[in-house]
Amino acid sequence: MTDLTGRTIAFLVAPKGAEQVELTSPWDAVLAAGGTPRLVSTKAGTVQTVRHLEPGDAFRVDAVVADVTAGDVDGLVLPGGVANPDFLRMDPRAVALVREVFHRGRPVAVICHGPWTLVEADVVRGRTLTSWPSLRTDLRNAGAHWVDQEVKVCTNGPNTLVSSRKPADLPAFDRALVAEFARTPAHA
Repeated sequence: MTDLTGRTIAFLVAPKGAEQVELTSPWDAVLAAGGTPRLVSTKAGTVQTVRHLEPGDAFRVDAVVADVTAGDVDGLVLPGGVANPDFLRMDPRAVALVREVFHRGRPVAVICHGPWTLVEADVVRGRTLTSWPSLRTDLRNAGAHWVDQEVKVCTNGPNTLVSSRKPADLPAFDRALVAEFARTPAHA
């Protein structure tokens, strides 16, 4: 497996509504590759995940978005869940962090409904990505080229963008995000 030793990867989620497996599977992949995952949210304490429409587990927040900058992380993962990105895109600090990560050239991985936050941050124009099919029109309207693929790696922009459609795509998504995150030098 590709080595992420010395790299800090932020997982940005709202206090409620992140799809649990879209958080835990890439988190475990980052850990297995030697990276340091950090759970970032808009509020301190814990986040409550979901398993589709049912409650999932709660996870302890490592940092609040107001205390994190793009200079603190080597990559960003945006899990899906329908409610999660909807909450995030309403938080100006979360949107600003996403935008800053893109502009600093840090890689981003996003799955399922997660691209809604990218649309709000206005960072998908001219990019090619995939998502849950219901976001296709939103992404196209925001200037993205939408494709229906298990995983899409887009390097046509200031950073690398890894995207996938759904939980069934997680094995390919996890491999791609680890490989792409390892290609970007660790922050100083």
